[in-house]
Amino acid sequence: MGYLLFRTGFAAAWALPVLALGLPFLTLILVVLGTAILSKANEPMRMWRRSVLGEIRACSTTFLLRQPWTKIPPRLLPATTSTAKVPVVLVHGYLCNHRLWADVAAKLRANGHAVYAVNLEPLFTSIDHYAPIVEQAVEALCVHAQVSQVALVGHSMGGLAIRAWMRAYGHHRAARVITLGTPHAGTQMARHTFTPNGRQMGWKSPWLADLASSESKEVRDLKRIAITAQDNIVYPQRAQVLADVTLKVFEGIGHVAMCLHPPVIQWVADQLNDVALTPAVPR
Repeated sequence: MGYLLFRTGFAAAWALPVLALGLPFLTLILVVLGTAILSKANEPMRMWRRSVLGEIRACSTTFLLRQPWTKIPPRLLPATTSTAKVPVVLVHGYLCNHRLWADVAAKLRANGHAVYAVNLEPLFTSIDHYAPIVEQAVEALCVHAQVSQVALVGHSMGGLAIRAWMRAYGHHRAARVITLGTPHAGTQMARHTFTPNGRQMGWKSPWLADLASSESKEVRDLKRIAITAQDNIVYPQRAQVLADVTLKVFEGIGHVAMCLHPPVIQWVADQLNDVALTPAVPR
């Protein structure tokens, strides 16, 4: 746009860098504000304002600085300490990639966890089609750590991809499942999407109902759910629960910010501290 304005005489040369740097940031601010206004629940205004500012920072880091520029494909990353703990598969959400997990991965690796952050591709397909991607990461970690179980952490749609993986491949290799901001009941934001995975995440969608009905109490006992009461993408916010599943509610943060917020990251690490390593059984 800056180049066209410059070439047609409507702007000086300074319009090129200003628009190149400013327009994406301005667009991001407008998107965050729009979704925050659309999803606003009956929560304290100060927490809502805090969540908007934090979400702008988190989205700027994620969508402008990290995700677009990565050239390194998803790969298994070993722990950075000698303390061996359960390996962890990290599964991102809608329109994201593995770089979303940079802060979480660093924390978990420093705690003794090997991690594998996947890319869910293609972007627009059924969530069920992501199950083999999760399976590949689970298998790689089991072989690397010589264990029979891993923990899995999913953000937003990633939590549903993990549940779809358990439905397709069984839950016997899942030691714990943690979800952050996952639309377990569906989100009303999905009314504005028309992709297969977007429709599956719709408020009380048939796909979500079928997924829930396929899960036993044994599967639900593996899960830990974290939500934020000011989630600007997944709403109604406090409805994103599952029967008999432990729930943690965070305040004053937005949807993407859950993966960059130190208290959330610490909570994830704490949920993994008591997960025992299960050595692989020789075949």
